[in-house]
Amino acid sequence: MKNLIDIEQFHRFDNLGLVAHEVVEGFITGLHRSPFHGFSVEFAEHRLYNQGESTKHVDWKLFARTDKLFVKQYEEETNLRCQLVVDTSSSMLFPYTKGKKHLHNKLAFSVYTAAALIYLMRKQRDAVGLTLFSDEIEFHSSPRISSVNAEVMYGKLSELIQPENAGLRKTTNTTQVLHQIAENIHKRSLVIIFSDMLDSSKNEELFSALQHLRYNKHEVILFHVTDHSLEREFEFSNRPHKFVDLESGQVVKFNPSEVKQHYTNTVSAYFNDLKVRCGQYQIDLVEADINKDFKEVLFSYLVKRKKLY
Repeated sequence: MKNLIDIEQFHRFDNLGLVAHEVVEGFITGLHRSPFHGFSVEFAEHRLYNQGESTKHVDWKLFARTDKLFVKQYEEETNLRCQLVVDTSSSMLFPYTKGKKHLHNKLAFSVYTAAALIYLMRKQRDAVGLTLFSDEIEFHSSPRISSVNAEVMYGKLSELIQPENAGLRKTTNTTQVLHQIAENIHKRSLVIIFSDMLDSSKNEELFSALQHLRYNKHEVILFHVTDHSLEREFEFSNRPHKFVDLESGQVVKFNPSEVKQHYTNTVSAYFNDLKVRCGQYQIDLVEADINKDFKEVLFSYLVKRKKLY
């Protein structure tokens, strides 16, 4: 499964862990066939025993089956600590369809790619945690490599795409939440943010929150999640439309063609400013278009990880 369209065609895939497995394994297969095969994608739950080291953590049951010595790895041996941060505000439900399972919107894209990253990181023995936020932090788990922690994170992510949990009029306070995260993550970590970066705060306040993460020595990847054709290019049909603000409920009626030029210029100016600021703060900004494949997100993560380790 490469994208949201693939997942929509397989409604039986309600198990988010299974979906994450299919996404990642398909991605790895494609990576082996691509020019990027040099990336480390061979995983093991154990590492080979090195001659001369303590036999305290040797897995003797595995030795009995394979006649080879493998050492169990524990959390303190993890290569990387990662905190996934997902924006769950109502604007992330765009494009919104009332009463249906939300599989093709910004939140669903973020949920499935975050789940895939959890699976990928655990296979690499990396510790991963999850933070969900809107106008406040709704859920937080610190980075761990345990399977129990992974199941809890899959469960919380899965809840977000159920029709009964589609929370309209949930506002965003990205600025405050990012400051909280910067203060609460005590060990140096890779922070991966999924957000449309639509916030009522002033731009300078939002950029200051991003800078706070880097000031505390965290590495940051910001996946800017959008429906590119609708939100960036404003590709609506040439007829009157009713536009509803999913966070405030405010309704505006107009013909998109009448404001398209002004809208695209304004949006481009904001996101160009965001790109410049992220460059200044050494934050990796990745355009995550929900109409494209998950591989762009997964590959961006592997590139970052290879630079760090």
